[in-house]
Amino acid sequence: MFTGIVEEVGKVVSLEKSGAGGRIMVQARKVIEGTVLGDSILVNGACLTVSSISGDEVEMDLLGETLSRTNLDRLRPGDIVNLERSLTPQSRLGGHFVLGHVDGTGIITRFERGGEDLVLEVEATPEIVAKLSSKGSVAVEGISLTVVSIAGRRFTVHIIPHTLNATNLRARKPGEKVNIEIDIFARYLHDFLSRQGKLPGVSEERIRRAGFNRGA
Repeated sequence: MFTGIVEEVGKVVSLEKSGAGGRIMVQARKVIEGTVLGDSILVNGACLTVSSISGDEVEMDLLGETLSRTNLDRLRPGDIVNLERSLTPQSRLGGHFVLGHVDGTGIITRFERGGEDLVLEVEATPEIVAKLSSKGSVAVEGISLTVVSIAGRRFTVHIIPHTLNATNLRARKPGEKVNIEIDIFARYLHDFLSRQGKLPGVSEERIRRAGFNRGA
């Protein structure tokens, strides 16, 4: 489990695909401290298992499921990634509970200055957006953020200067994919109410009536 507070930005050394999975090697410093084989590290919001450590380079396994649900398959050597070690009993919880189980990806549709901060707008699937709420939490690229507004398939968050400088968002631009994880409590509540028949759920027909056509 993680907090969504990025500890450092690492650099991709290599990404190798083999069969359905693969391995990624990242150059880092802080997240290697105290880390041993088998530990978990959050990479752009995806929980990965450490398979080897050599100097300032850490290698982690990639499952086929991880590659299919995230944007990690698009990474190239030299790209920067957000890194966070898993929680310990003594850790401060500065963000919210992040599992590292990415629900899917979204597309940045707007990233521009709004006052002192930056406004980041992301378009995601109806299934993801249905479980978000204004003032609720969401993890984007493994960063704990607060949802400001929701409209259709798009939601916005505000990025303060510190977050921009301390994460890989400083290299992001409209049109790029970002990893999204729904807040665990919002997800469980939505799923529970859906099973109880207290939420209409998301169906293809409801999506069509809302104006979202297949293939659009």
